[in-house]
Amino acid sequence: MRVLGYSETVAALGFPALIEGLRQAFRKGGIETPPAELHAIPTLEGAEGALILLAAWQPGRHVGVKLTTVFPGSAETRKPVRHGSYLLFDGKTGEPVALFDGQALTARRTAAASALAATYLAQPECERMLMIGTGALAAHLIEAHASVRPIHNVLVWGRDREKAARLAHRLDRRRLKVAPTDDLPRAVHGAQIISCATAAHEPILKGEWLQPGVHIDLVGGRTPQMREADDETMRRARIFVDTREAAVSEAGDIAAPMAAGVIAPHDIAGDLFELTRGERAGRRFHNQITLFKSVGHSLEDLAGAQAGLDYAIQG
Repeated sequence: MRVLGYSETVAALGFPALIEGLRQAFRKGGIETPPAELHAIPTLEGAEGALILLAAWQPGRHVGVKLTTVFPGSAETRKPVRHGSYLLFDGKTGEPVALFDGQALTARRTAAASALAATYLAQPECERMLMIGTGALAAHLIEAHASVRPIHNVLVWGRDREKAARLAHRLDRRRLKVAPTDDLPRAVHGAQIISCATAAHEPILKGEWLQPGVHIDLVGGRTPQMREADDETMRRARIFVDTREAAVSEAGDIAAPMAAGVIAPHDIAGDLFELTRGERAGRRFHNQITLFKSVGHSLEDLAGAQAGLDYAIQG
């Protein structure tokens, strides 16, 4: 069995192959994805932890399960609150074939899903990107979008200016200029792709700032109480999601404006299943504002692990 740590998992999940793997997984289907299992775990310190099991399988090919622990009390000792691993089994024999770092796999497949959506929704000639957020996903999202669009200039905005500056310095290179910004409205005004990956509970992105033709990628806001974009953003955009059911029930950027009557179910123009199968048109015209809201899906984990195994075998 192959065992891949964080850096090995990132190396195995190069974006061109990973994005194509996700495209084929959504297009072809045939992957079973039962509901997640959540188990409360008592701790000696009194702060309850959790074990989350997320499984998926493709009959005759692979079975995968992501195991994630969430222990809020770890923050007091300056250790990560969340840990995870992804175990891939042979779908014919049941043998374990690979173990991936769960955080790296989740980050790479999440960014790849956003980039996959952008291949249908963002203008082909996009060169300017704005990254809102400086967390663990930010670097992956910039790399993923730059792999599908000719992005040359990226601005990074975060509540902590120093974190934005450090991230920009780390990613800046000759062919991809990355710089921090303090002026969010101006950065939004000049961007052709805006990616948001934050833990915001109040909207950061304002619809009044948006220019015609921009593509918006909302990655944070994964609970009904969280928001990254305001109601005006949702009114102005042609909206797409990774999966409809999860987006409507779990994502505050969809659930809250829908509950308030700002948008209706029919305002969700399509999901990744429909986009990849050609059942829904993506961007219809140059000046249209498009928006993709991701929540995550176990299909993406399995497709990512399969792409990583293919790389490991070939390498």
